Amino acid sequence: MPRYLVERSFPQGLAIPINADGRKAMDGVIGTNADHGVTWVHSYVNPERTQTFCIYDAVSPEAIRKVAERNGLPVDRITQVSVLDPYAYGA
Repeated sequence: MPRYLVERSFPQGLAIPINADGRKAMDGVIGTNADHGVTWVHSYVNPERTQTFCIYDAVSPEAIRKVAERNGLPVDRITQVSVLDPYAYGA
């Protein structure tokens, strides 16, 4: 399955509480994604919490856009990526 980097902007800052409410929100996103064959692998957040860089496995960019809309999340850019492992080259 293809892997994608999804860039998002949150001008007011991303606020996900580290409590039961935050867990419920994450479970909802994960469930909606799974319903459409999209897997959220992990995300990176800038220090100001105004941008995220999220790694997803999905059948297409359109599938990612569809779940983002259903989850109420912005999408600035989607780029298909692959892993470049610097340790795979040996010594």
